[in-house]
Order: sequence, then C-alpha cells, then structure tokens
Amino acid sequence: MKLTFYGAARTVTGSAHLLEVNGHSVLFDCGLHQGKRKEAFERNRNLQIPADTLDAVLLSHAHIDHSGNLPTLVKRGFRGTIYATSATCDLCSIMLPDSGHLHEQDVEFVNKKRARLGKTPFEPLYTVDEAKAVIPYFQDVSYEEPFKVDERTEVVYHDAGHILGAAMIEVRVDGGAGARRIVYSGDVGRAAQPILRDPWPLSPNDVLIMETTYGGRRHEGAQRIEEKLLPILRKAVAQRGKIVIPSFSVGRTQHLVYILHTLWKNGELPPMPVYVDSPLSVNATEVFRRHPECYDEETLALLARREDPFGFARLAYVRDIQESKALNDRPGPMVIISASGMCEGGRVLHHLAHAIGDARNTILIIGFQAEHTLGRQLVEKRPEVKIYGERHTVRAAVETINAFSAHADQQELLDWMAGAMGRLGMVFLVHGEETQSVAFLNELTARGVKNVIIPHEGQTWDL
Repeated sequence: MKLTFYGAARTVTGSAHLLEVNGHSVLFDCGLHQGKRKEAFERNRNLQIPADTLDAVLLSHAHIDHSGNLPTLVKRGFRGTIYATSATCDLCSIMLPDSGHLHEQDVEFVNKKRARLGKTPFEPLYTVDEAKAVIPYFQDVSYEEPFKVDERTEVVYHDAGHILGAAMIEVRVDGGAGARRIVYSGDVGRAAQPILRDPWPLSPNDVLIMETTYGGRRHEGAQRIEEKLLPILRKAVAQRGKIVIPSFSVGRTQHLVYILHTLWKNGELPPMPVYVDSPLSVNATEVFRRHPECYDEETLALLARREDPFGFARLAYVRDIQESKALNDRPGPMVIISASGMCEGGRVLHHLAHAIGDARNTILIIGFQAEHTLGRQLVEKRPEVKIYGERHTVRAAVETINAFSAHADQQELLDWMAGAMGRLGMVFLVHGEETQSVAFLNELTARGVKNVIIPHEGQTWDL
C-alpha cells in the first residue's frame, strides 16, 4: 500500500493524493494549483498523475483547488469513476465549465499580447466543452452509506461541514476485523456555523491525511462578524462609497448573504443595495436551495417558516454582463459581492480596478488568500497592485474579517481530532503553507502524537 502526494504538499492549493492498494489506485481530489500565474499554468498543465491507469477519484468537495484539474485528468486518459456526494456533483456541473470559461478568457487576453510580439499562442488548460466532458464520469454517493471501489476496498463519506456537499473520506482496506482504515479529511469545517451541519468527529484510524490551512492560527469568534461588518457598512453609507467583497462563489457567498439577511431581518442593515455579481454564485445558490439534506436545524427551521436564507428585499443577483458593468458607473453606497475569492479572475477584477483608487471605497477580504495571489497582496496592504497587467495605486481602505472562514482553525482541528488523539497511526499534514503545517505538527507532538509527517510534493510513502 503506497501513498504519493501530487499536490497541496507544503502549500494550500492543488490537492491530489494517490493511494495504491490491492493492485488498484484511487486519487483523493484533483485540484488546480493557484498562485503565481506562470508557475500555476505550468504545474496544472504538466500533470504528473498516471491518469490512464487510475481506477477512481474520491472527490472531497467542489472547490476548484480540489476539483479543478479533473478535466486535465480526463484529457490525459482517465476513464474511471469520480465519486462525490450529490451536492458536490451538482456544484461541479456548474463550477468546472465556469473554470473552463475562465481559462479560455485568460488565454485569449494573453494571446493578444503574444500576437503583438510575434509569439506562438497558448492553448487554454481546458475549454468549457472539455470541462463538460468530465460530468458523465461522476457517480453520486450518500453520507454514511459504504460503497466499494473494488472487491477489497470499501469507502464511506462523512459530512465535513465545510461547504455544501463536502466530505471526509474513510477508506477501509480488506474489510473484516483486521481492516486498515485510511481517513482523508478534505477540508475540515467549523462547528456551529450557519447553514451546514457540524463536521463528523474523527474516529481512530491507521493513516490520517489532514488539512492544515490554519494549523497555526486562531479565528476570530463568530460574533466578531457583525461587530466588524456593521461599522464598515455604516461608513460606506456615510461616505457614499462602495464595498467590494471578493468571495468564493460556493460557501462563502451564501454564508455572507445569510448574515446580511439576518441583519436586514433585525432592522440593522444600513440603507444600501447589495449585489451578488457572479453568474457562478447565482447558479451555486440555486444548488444550495436544492440540497436541504445538508442543512443544520436552524436553517431547516427557516425553511419551515417559508423564509429564504439566501434572499431579502435589498439583495439582487446579477447575471447579465451589461448590468455588471453598469454597477461600476453607479454611485455608492452599495455592496458588491463578486468572484473570485482570491481575486485571481472573474468579474471582481473589474470592480476592483474601478474601486481601488477611490478613498471612499472599501475592499473587504473575508477568506483565505494564498501566497502570490492578488488577494494576498491586498491583505498585505501593498501600496500598488497589478490588475489585468496595469498598475493601480491602492487608495481604497482594505479590511479583513477572518471569522467567515469555512476552515477549522488550530483549536478546532484539535477538537475535531480529540476522540482519536491517542489512537492514530501515521499522520500526514497537507493543504497548508509550511509554517502552518509545522505549527500544527508541534501541537500534535506536544500532545504525544507520533509519526506526524509533512510530505514534500512528489514524495511516496510505503504504508
């Protein structure tokens, strides 16, 4: 039994971990690497995973850093099955073609420059059609219902509480009392968050592959969201400014809308319109509405009272590109929620380009920003940034609210592991910048956990 780490090793993005067992091979996730444009382009294109001999993909959830390179895998010869929850299947059916559209757009923009320089044009990583070609390989599975990927390997999906449909994946090898158990955490969610159920608590296992996005950090408490958000909203009204919020289309946007819905219902939302400007966010919200089986009791109670947790009187969802452009010409105050969450593509770049030079405006960051992304540069308060290759002086205020995170922080990860802490075999820490993984390794070691490893990309371990 072997485990090879093809992505998200000592970094956050590009999750891909290959398990070889009983003469079969299964891949935990197949995500896009995000960060420096040129480096990410090369890494995503030069996929090292043996696609044509791979039997199955066990997909934890739909976020692009976990699912976004599935089209490349299929282009390279993968003909197996992609297992995912029903909600994840539905989300991928809209997110992967959207990703293909962004790749086509990015290459079209780059190729205009290359043509002027007499250089050979690039091909997109994959197209919309190539992304759609992945969908027939999906097979939906239910939480807590075991299924077999071969005659000796059983798999169970557990609720991760991270985004809609997200799962932790338990692999049981050889069955019976002597079965070996391998658990892949995917992205661990947080307890007591709106909309979704709490994460499944970890049970003892022989091999644990777990994320460490915030392995060395603590989040602000959930009560800090409204405490920090309300003054920002009121300031925008007073200054007639715009608040541009880069937000992940799946999970983060719906969480933010839920909070704004609550403020509106309680009469606390200042008088200003709120726009969700992202076709993907609009489509993803419709998928949320179709999957109440993922909701917690509080959200189900809202539905029972015929309240829409994703809609209120001042909220408008924007699909049309002309309406999106018109937002930049309208005076504030207003809130514009737009993708992508790390400011690496999508409509939010246009809104940032128009808003960033005006001191009346605010850029509100509510999610993790990977190294080398535009979002990270904004969080670091760089005085000048590039958007679409053009330099912009940052005059708008840049604010952050970390309490929105859908990832467990250090203490929440430790709490999630508590029931299994003394009964763990090998522990592999992935999906974290090296400083975060090292910090979490130190915490585990201090609690007596042995065999904790931070693998390097491309490294293979014999289990």
